[in-house]
Amino acid sequence: MDWKLERSVQRTESPELQGQEGILEDIGEDGLSESFQLLQIDVECDCPDGEPLPTSSATWCSKNVQRKQRHWEKIVAAKKSKRKQEKERRKANRVENPGICPQHSKRFLRALTKEKLLEAKHSGPRLCIDLSMTHHMSKKELSRLAGQIRRLYGSNKKVDRPFWICLTGFMTDSPLYEECLRMNDGFSSYLLDVTEEDCFSLFPLETLVYLTPDSEHALQDVDLNKVYILGGLVDESIQKKVTFQKAQEYSVKTARLPIQEYMVRLQNGKNYHSEILAINQVFDILSTFLETHNWPEALKKGVSSGKGYVLRNSVER
Repeated sequence: MDWKLERSVQRTESPELQGQEGILEDIGEDGLSESFQLLQIDVECDCPDGEPLPTSSATWCSKNVQRKQRHWEKIVAAKKSKRKQEKERRKANRVENPGICPQHSKRFLRALTKEKLLEAKHSGPRLCIDLSMTHHMSKKELSRLAGQIRRLYGSNKKVDRPFWICLTGFMTDSPLYEECLRMNDGFSSYLLDVTEEDCFSLFPLETLVYLTPDSEHALQDVDLNKVYILGGLVDESIQKKVTFQKAQEYSVKTARLPIQEYMVRLQNGKNYHSEILAINQVFDILSTFLETHNWPEALKKGVSSGKGYVLRNSVER
């Protein structure tokens, strides 16, 4: 039934359409070829000068896309030319200075850094960052702590004898973890240990030394058989003895940096003096002492003048 209706509709087309069909039939093959030639001429006239007619519809693109493509090709060509010039320059330097060791590539340096960090995991000094106290911290304090972790890890990669770092009490669903992912590029691929366990359950208690400014004992040396703990705490309200009390709960040894032994207070307008350092500053002191075995040099590395302390010998001069 449906197909009969379709045929009837086709038969009842308007006289104008039927007339046009009759005209096309009368034109013949020669007339059709002339019409198509005219159409082809019109299309060719619409194309910009100097640009060939596309062979298929897939090659049609706007002028903006073509301009971006040409711009990108120029950038790629410039990069290739720059790499070629740099390669020729290094080759010329090797010919002129055969006795100088060639500069290592970034790939080689990354591989060397990775090898040093993995070696530290088995035979290097150990450093734990206790992150179990971050649930009371504000958004701003978490951001500051995430930045300190980034700087600490960056410093550890540069030293000749790196520590093996362990982030303990670190929940992967915590706001701090999300902040570290947001602020630190490649944080998920850092070469360190991340665990939700507490540092006091990971290692024997007799091997732990909690570094806190409230301790009565000054740190004398960096013992490779000990595991040093830094409290991952940024507290703008300056709560007293938080890390010291936590160490006492587990009967763990404590120590403070020997700031009082090698530095003196410097008079300043605000009368401000503080031994509270960021975890990356404490790390810089420990790593420098491990390399130099010189406390004044190590403290100079990590204790800024803004803390209100200067080396004792610099005052005596």
